[in-house]
This record gives sequence, C-alpha cells and structure tokens, in this order.
Amino acid sequence: MKDALSELYDVVVERKNEKQEGSYTCYLFEKGIDKILKKCGEECSEVIIAAKNGINEDTANEICDLIYHLTVLMVEQGISIDEINNILYERSKKTGNLKTFHQVDKNS
Repeated sequence: MKDALSELYDVVVERKNEKQEGSYTCYLFEKGIDKILKKCGEECSEVIIAAKNGINEDTANEICDLIYHLTVLMVEQGISIDEINNILYERSKKTGNLKTFHQVDKNS
C-alpha cells in the first residue's frame, strides 16, 4: 500500500499527462510555473498565519494545501517523489549538524 504523499504525486502526474475537464491541477499546469509558484507562496503564508493563530487543525489543513501545491511544483519541474525521499533519508542520517552562528565584532 502506498503512502498518501506517493498517491498524491501519482494523481498529479496523471493530471499533467491526461487533461481532465474541471481539474484544478490541470488548470495550474495550463497556467504554468508562475501560477504554481504564486500558489506555493500564498499557501506558505497561510501556513504561517494559521500557526501563529495556534489552531492546530487549521495549521494542519494549510500544511496539506502547501504540500499539494509543492507536489504540483515537483511534477512541473520533473522532481520525483523518490528523489525527495532519498534526500530526506540522507539528511535524517546526519547528526550534530547544528549551524554555528556568525560572530559579529561590534567594535569594528
């Protein structure tokens, strides 16, 4: 059984390859990269606002909207779900990679 993200990715690929009347995903692909990026930005802002408001259900729903639009972006750019999974897996193996803060000399 596939996970929800993989299933979403497959549906988005299907919509890109086979246009469906009334499909919002097809609409995004028709409008192109600028529209897709605009929606990603809007959804990111909505996640921030929902998180700031502190209602977890709203935040979770906005995160889902953002993930959907990022998935459309991935398909548009030819980035596979496997590529993302591999990067996340490699990053999960790293430990102790806390970034050091830049020290500012306030006397200069």
